[in-house]
Amino acid sequence: MNELLEWLECIEDIRQERKIKHKLKDIIVIVLFATLANVDDWVEMEYFAHYHEKYLKRYIKLENGIPSHDTLCRVFSMLQPDILQQLYKKWQELLNQNEGEALKKLICIDGKTMRGNRSKGSKANHIVTAWSKEDGFSLGQKVVDEKSNEITAIPELLKKINIKGQVVTIDAMGTQTAIAESIRKSRADYVLDLKGNQKVIHEEVRLFLNDEEEKKKLRRKGMYKKTIEKSHGQIEIREYYHTEEIKWIESKKDWKGLKSIGMEEKTIIREGEEKKEYRYYISSLKEDIDLFSRAVRGHWSVESMHWYLDVTFKEDANRTLDKRAAENLNIIRKWCLSILKMVEIFHPKLSMKKKRFVISMNPSEFLEQVLVF
Repeated sequence: MNELLEWLECIEDIRQERKIKHKLKDIIVIVLFATLANVDDWVEMEYFAHYHEKYLKRYIKLENGIPSHDTLCRVFSMLQPDILQQLYKKWQELLNQNEGEALKKLICIDGKTMRGNRSKGSKANHIVTAWSKEDGFSLGQKVVDEKSNEITAIPELLKKINIKGQVVTIDAMGTQTAIAESIRKSRADYVLDLKGNQKVIHEEVRLFLNDEEEKKKLRRKGMYKKTIEKSHGQIEIREYYHTEEIKWIESKKDWKGLKSIGMEEKTIIREGEEKKEYRYYISSLKEDIDLFSRAVRGHWSVESMHWYLDVTFKEDANRTLDKRAAENLNIIRKWCLSILKMVEIFHPKLSMKKKRFVISMNPSEFLEQVLVF
């Protein structure tokens, strides 16, 4: 925690010095601690700081008292999101400084709309995030311009982060030739979902991988994997197929580094009824059924992160209309989610939501447990 506070001291404050009443460090600490402690809006953050002022002074001076909720929001509307993201990244690097890099990591990219940020005449923030599945950590993010979409935002995001040597997974919206090329230029691999937006290659791959003879060949070759999971009152059977047999694909040359295709065949059994779902992929990976299946299954982690933002942190209900302040809160929530995933407090196997509630009961006790790293 001490190193984090030192980094906070080094952040450049763009406000006019003569008008600064509350240090930037103090404001970031209040927002971070309050968010961990089950606080979801600016007014509650001000109340939290007043009630726990004595505890906060262990870490920050608060020389001019507690900033108002308007001040908290206004400062977050001025703070560059890249600065906050870099602070978050430094924290993660500190935690991982002794870890090896033998395992290829999955970098899962997906977008989410902050619905509460919508206002008359202005769209809500739509934020594309690069999520490290193994670390449970956001590597970076990019707000989609109002007159644009994820297709243009993803390449810009890829330029901001280091993906070399890792595997990037993206859903069908990002399955574009330019995005595949950008990933390969960064010396990373990709596993891209195929759907109707790439109609021709999607249909080609679908017909090929659903051919029973081809499936038998892949099973004999070892490019097949089956998993069975029981959850939420149903059984989910996943069967994966992966092959480098792609010479027949007419558009192969359009996809930089394309080496393989794959399929996930999912069977859901609930109350005696069976339902099948199929997903198809193009990839720069060589035949590797374990890595391919891990990439396909692992992409859910970024979708799970979005679910936590809504359910645990009530992001869609937050009415912060300033675009930059809303984006900075999004970074703080992801940071808090990363912290909460790592810690065990009060009782084993608490949900993220319950962990926040427990911290709110006694921040001086439970925040200390959370912040020791």
